[in-house]
Amino acid sequence: MNNMSEELRDEYEFDYSKAKRNRFAKPLPPGGRVIYLEPEVAQRFTDSQEVNRLLKAIMEAMPASTSNSDVAS
Repeated sequence: MNNMSEELRDEYEFDYSKAKRNRFAKPLPPGGRVIYLEPEVAQRFTDSQEVNRLLKAIMEAMPASTSNSDVAS
């Protein structure tokens, strides 16, 4: 592996000005958010519809006066 083209470099320069959006990814809907799920949570849910269904059920069970500002940090 003495040929430079076959060796891995310690560092690579990437020109982000030439980067293109992933053409296979769907655009995020207005108001949508990308949220990281920890691996053990992600294993339980197969898609975003399952996660949203559960979160909406939890929201319905919460008292109406509960808001983000009421939650202790």
